[in-house]
Amino acid sequence: VAPKTILCTNAAAKLVGQPWNRVTIGLALDALRQDAPLAPGSPGGMCEFRASLMKAFLFKLYVVSWKDDASTMPAAASGLDAADLSADDATGPNRREPSTSAQYHRLQRDSGTNAISSTALGQELTHASAEMQTTGEAHYIDDIPLPPNTGHAALVLSTKARAIVKAVDAAPALSMDGVLGYFDNSHIPPGGERHVGPVVHDEPVFVAVGEETTCVGQVIGVVVAETREIARAAAASVLVTYDEDASKPPIVSIKAAIDAKSFYDNFCAEIRCGDADAALSGAKDGVRVLEGELNMGGQEHFYLETHQNICIPGEANSEITHIASSQALTKHQKSISDVLNMPASRVICKNKRIGGGFGGKECRSVTFAVPCAVAAHALRRPVKLVLERDEDVLTSGHRHAFHCKYRVGFRDDGTLVALDAALYANAGNSLDLSGAIVQRALLHIDGCYRFPNVTVRGFPCKTNIPSNTAFRGFGGPQGIFFMESIIDRVARSLGMDGVKLREFNMYRNGDKAHFGQTFEDVSHLQACWDHVKASSDFTRRHEAALEFNRANRWRKRALGMMPTKFGISFTTKFLNQGGALVHIYTDGTVLVSHGGVEMGQGLHTKMAQVCAAKLGVEASKVSVLETSTDKVPNTSPTAASASSDLYGGAVVDACNQLLDRLGPYLSKNDGDLAKAALAAHLDRVDLSAHGFYATPDIGGVGTEKPL
Repeated sequence: VAPKTILCTNAAAKLVGQPWNRVTIGLALDALRQDAPLAPGSPGGMCEFRASLMKAFLFKLYVVSWKDDASTMPAAASGLDAADLSADDATGPNRREPSTSAQYHRLQRDSGTNAISSTALGQELTHASAEMQTTGEAHYIDDIPLPPNTGHAALVLSTKARAIVKAVDAAPALSMDGVLGYFDNSHIPPGGERHVGPVVHDEPVFVAVGEETTCVGQVIGVVVAETREIARAAAASVLVTYDEDASKPPIVSIKAAIDAKSFYDNFCAEIRCGDADAALSGAKDGVRVLEGELNMGGQEHFYLETHQNICIPGEANSEITHIASSQALTKHQKSISDVLNMPASRVICKNKRIGGGFGGKECRSVTFAVPCAVAAHALRRPVKLVLERDEDVLTSGHRHAFHCKYRVGFRDDGTLVALDAALYANAGNSLDLSGAIVQRALLHIDGCYRFPNVTVRGFPCKTNIPSNTAFRGFGGPQGIFFMESIIDRVARSLGMDGVKLREFNMYRNGDKAHFGQTFEDVSHLQACWDHVKASSDFTRRHEAALEFNRANRWRKRALGMMPTKFGISFTTKFLNQGGALVHIYTDGTVLVSHGGVEMGQGLHTKMAQVCAAKLGVEASKVSVLETSTDKVPNTSPTAASASSDLYGGAVVDACNQLLDRLGPYLSKNDGDLAKAALAAHLDRVDLSAHGFYATPDIGGVGTEKPL
């Protein structure tokens, strides 16, 4: 509720000297609002919940004290009845033992030997790095042994959300022992790009003197020193002065952006089907209409490994190797190439694994990679940049907060007729991927329900907060949340069970979504729904929760069901491709390189299993060492829930090429890959293959099959 313990003097004044009864406690509860006011938007969020929690604790004290003194305090004086007793969770049906469960694994066995198979696809193999991660032996960026003469970097960040940088004085930093240099916009090589961005280049690499900051946390410069501690101290000593214009206050919230009409206009979107306006004005046709507004807040990615980079210049300073905690190494390669004015073929970006990403390291990581590369290029020595957690949270963006204004039309029997909605996303100070995130929210706003008439519009709001970015679901969760909230409101207005309303309106085979795609086979949707409902004993448990709620005024239980659809692909068509490189060695072991990034999800393990299954060897014979742009070029981000499909398909393609070459040798050596590989090598047969896969039957946004 507050950053420190506070005394609730107003509430205390209502209690002192007064009878201990329901009237007194009611006055004290009201007074708590004065003692700890929580305005909307207060730090920490969840303001309504926190305010109600304060009152709940005081009321719980009242109930407990009445129960303890029931022999001396008449029940009528307390103002409580049996339903109020649920405020005390020390006794009764509110107490339950901790839940327990068991997870069962079905192991696949070889038909001949009955031994557990490590080649069968679908076998539940241990994550290839599990033991090393458990013991702390797995290497992340901060664990990599550094080359000699490596400098350590720290960023100089803006402290004003909207102001002109008047001057930057780096002299205090440069005078400190151990400081190697201060680098800013002036150190970008001639011809190098000064702005970066995944869709449009609207983010300055460094905010230069005379330019405007557009959020707190923008990079103004970077200090490099002999140690990380010296670099951070030096960066903190850099003096930045600003010129603020009181007539141009920062735009922070979605509401302020709507009022100011501050949008990324070229990336607003609209989807229409049928005639929503006509359907929603058709009260004479028995259509009931609800309208309202909904909000969904943002979310911090909080991956365990913060943004980290190591940049190592090559000979003659004409090439650079970049090791990055990134989901999108090709984006790093292109951005560093553009800013250093260096051919992409001379920029190698790679990693072995990263400590989580969740979308937060798809594009935002470029913001930190490029300044690190500029410093390394200018110094002609390796530079390492590791963000502290507070810097990472401040600068790297979050899930987009959304606001939804809607009108929904429906009939008395629950049939959904029309939806008109406007979705506003807080994009932040640069476009990043906000246009595509808003598009995906619009593609998911229908949930799993038929609407014959839909008009939905999306607006990325331009604000003065650090740019928000990709996050698991990429706009899909926001769209689904809004629809499920609307469904609940429709159900309440009809006095209809929400589960039945959902079942009644779910997509069936042959239905067409509002974005034009026909669902040729969604029978699995109903089958999955029925299975979950039956296996969870939903009906009985739901009724038990309702009965509990009828008997308990303050403590409630709930159980719900909702269906979910998600488009597993990039809505930008060209990104739906993947490559892989497979080498077979003469001892029968295999090395796989592919374009996907391992970030804890087990992608490398799955690719090794795909390869093992295809070549007919044990998974232990297959290694996946790292992802690197000099092994597999022009990669798509590891995102969109598509990487196993993309890179698995590419690995299969490469293995098929190798099997075609090895066919005669495998036949002569009873399928033994090691013997076949050696024989083929002696016959001068190539044992390396590049595979490629492109997702078929997909069109991207603007087509009838965008997902």
